Amino acid sequence: MFELKIITQMACAHQLREFEGRCENLHGHNWKIEVFVTGKELEPNGILIDFKRIKTATEKVIDELDHQFLNDLEVFREVNPSSENIARYLFKALGRALDSKTVRVSKITAWESDTACASYTEP
Repeated sequence: MFELKIITQMACAHQLREFEGRCENLHGHNWKIEVFVTGKELEPNGILIDFKRIKTATEKVIDELDHQFLNDLEVFREVNPSSENIARYLFKALGRALDSKTVRVSKITAWESDTACASYTEP
């Protein structure tokens, strides 16, 4: 199995609902996002998928979130914009853009700080 990873970042504000503590207040993070893509077979040119294709798809999804108050976005109006839910949202959105018969998004990790992150994957 081959695995590729790209790393990007975004800056977003959010406030956690139904949470007791400082994170229920409006605050922001400079998120580091890791996108993992896997596949078993390489193309005849020896690559799984062009890194540029992964980066372009990721940039398009990230641009929708970057410098936004996440709670105001449709996707997070009913769903708490936690690290876990951000990772899941990115996983689903990038899966729609990149998944094929030979390649699939296998994991997304959303780092809200240097010491705290959440990952989302599916079997």
